[in-house]
Amino acid sequence: MTVCRDCCCGSPRKHPDVDHAGQVARLRAALGQAGVRVSGCLDACERSNIVVVHPTPAARRAGARPVWLGYLLDDAVIGDLTAWVEAGGPGVAPLPEILSLYLTKAPAGQG
Repeated sequence: MTVCRDCCCGSPRKHPDVDHAGQVARLRAALGQAGVRVSGCLDACERSNIVVVHPTPAARRAGARPVWLGYLLDDAVIGDLTAWVEAGGPGVAPLPEILSLYLTKAPAGQG
């Protein structure tokens, strides 16, 4: 999983009511340090906070693609996100209905 934390995503200036560091800490506590990579800008600032969930290598070989989620500002959705990833994520486990509300397209040239 890649978590954008740059100019807009993770910005207390843009989203002062969100515990950005707490979100990353919860993801890492659930998925492990290596399972959550913090990135610079992913060029989707208008949809911050952005998270990209990557398929496992086997799922990728079977055709699964990364899933982009935007507007992840509610701590309650972090539990749904980690449960989906723990169940296998893209190409393995169906996307929970609640997460479908956060689906967003990758910017041109990414994906």
